[in-house]
Amino acid sequence: MCGIAGWIGSTVPNAGTVLRSMADKIAHRGPDDEGFHFDSFGGESLQVALAHRRLSIIDLEGGHQPMYDPNNGNVIVFNGEIYNFQELRDELRSRGSQFASNSDTEVILHAYAAWGTACVERFRGMFAFAIWDKRQSKLFLARDHFGKKPLFLYENRGLVAFASEIKSILEFPGVERAMDEVAMWEYLSYRYVPAPRSLFKNIRHLLPGTLAVWSKGNLVEQRYFCPPDMNKLDGGEVPKNPQATFMEKLDEAVRIRMVSDVPFGAFLSGGIDSSAVVGLMSRHISSPVNTYSIGFSESQYSELTHANLIAKQFNTNHHELVVSEKDIQEQLDCVIRLKDTPVSEPSDIPILLLAIEASKTVKMVLTGEGSDELLGGYPKHVYEGLGYRFRHLPRLIRNGMINSASSLLPYRYYRQITALKSLNIADDKDRLPRWFGALSIAERHNLVSPDLYQHYDRSQDFQYQTEPGNSPLRKILFFDQTSWLPGNLLERGDRMTMGASIEGRMPFMDVELARFISTLPDHYRVRGRTTKWILRQMMAELLPESILNRPKVGFRVPVNVWFQTSLKDYLYDHLTGSDSRTKNFYQQDQLVRILDEHSRGKVNHEKVLWTLLTLEMWHRAYL
Repeated sequence: MCGIAGWIGSTVPNAGTVLRSMADKIAHRGPDDEGFHFDSFGGESLQVALAHRRLSIIDLEGGHQPMYDPNNGNVIVFNGEIYNFQELRDELRSRGSQFASNSDTEVILHAYAAWGTACVERFRGMFAFAIWDKRQSKLFLARDHFGKKPLFLYENRGLVAFASEIKSILEFPGVERAMDEVAMWEYLSYRYVPAPRSLFKNIRHLLPGTLAVWSKGNLVEQRYFCPPDMNKLDGGEVPKNPQATFMEKLDEAVRIRMVSDVPFGAFLSGGIDSSAVVGLMSRHISSPVNTYSIGFSESQYSELTHANLIAKQFNTNHHELVVSEKDIQEQLDCVIRLKDTPVSEPSDIPILLLAIEASKTVKMVLTGEGSDELLGGYPKHVYEGLGYRFRHLPRLIRNGMINSASSLLPYRYYRQITALKSLNIADDKDRLPRWFGALSIAERHNLVSPDLYQHYDRSQDFQYQTEPGNSPLRKILFFDQTSWLPGNLLERGDRMTMGASIEGRMPFMDVELARFISTLPDHYRVRGRTTKWILRQMMAELLPESILNRPKVGFRVPVNVWFQTSLKDYLYDHLTGSDSRTKNFYQQDQLVRILDEHSRGKVNHEKVLWTLLTLEMWHRAYL
């Protein structure tokens, strides 16, 4: 687990200073070691530069980067882990490869020599890497299947700069610190900016499951993987015992992520996902698992009691941390600078604090991320199955039901109100982001000033579509897997753990597990009102009923309460005060209405207000 940076193209003045500066900006990703490589080609008019910062997890002595293949001169810088590297190494040895280390990095080099760019299809892990192919004067870039590891790009007249984080690319000469106005619209729609755009002009993501090859001044990208829920279920025969097969694959996904030459542990929330990971880890280790949990002083938001139950059941070496609104306020600027973006979720801050706490005793943790997006774990995955029936009702009846519910249901039922409003939106591009509290197209039009409205381009809305005739569940899961997951949750998991210089591994994001799950009929994931049905079935012998049957809570931070009390003045000052950098983005009467409705407890606007607050903080930090 590391950080990478570099460029290829025309020669850059003071290249050594520039490359070191790019690497220094991501030193938190790799505090254990650093390395650099330069090469000139094209008659000395062109240059490739590679930088690496290392967090040592596997082969502590032999994994220095950049790493070289002495047989052909290829050079690699790599961020991530290849969990099946031992099997691949055995296969490559049978083909004649000789290895000088026990590192998965060296396996990637030999895999590229053997199979070319198609090697990425054989990797089972999380990765972003760059390989300089000296003989062919090509740079090969790749990002893992689901986008667990980040890779950002900047292009200018045939030159390509890349890095694990945007802050590194901002050190490259000529890169402008300016907001992309179209991305601003996407941010207000999704509460994050989905790839390939970023909120910075001219800096973009390499998409998940994508490889890119630079040659002769051109960068050509190729998608090598798309989540299998894109395709309609083929109706093939279901395995005789799909539950047992699922359990075998999940157990294997946990086991191979426990390969480490340093101490490791697990984040434990007390929900079924992290509890399952901890329970399975306990099967493969003789000593107690190190577990780490976080909570809040507001008991209705804290899951420490449930986490404690699992910690006791599996006799873990358990650590707890309690955070307050003061921590949120103090750490918000730090988290924005770590992410280089507005913070989509308030929970990013507690996760960073938990990672810092874990870093005192371990260098790697397993987490439960991705289970909901692969197995259907949110209430919306139930509602989407009902929505198409609801939208077939006459418009007057639908609108009457929604208006009545909105006026009669009390403030605390804002999630149910949001769900009803979302069910009524026929347009997938508008409805799917809406489930997590984003602004609808109409709401954006009402809020944003006319000056910014002109930048709205409907053609830039979410583009990925599933096969015609696909089920409502597979449609929304595909959206989650290609937008919400990489653009929000996986980015959070990467930045917050790497911000504390530890590695996070996610067994539920195993590509082989995902492929298997996608072959099952929908009712193995969502059955009636039961979410993640197959996981609950297979965990019945391992976890207590109080964990199995808990309603979905999510990692909720009580900002709705804090915005009415201790953080109210802070919120108003940042959004409407004289120093606000963003207040002119909005129609003032609409902005004040939203603030006042929330502060009076009339309507819960916590997600919208958090979205606007962190956009303001991003402007202060970067622009």
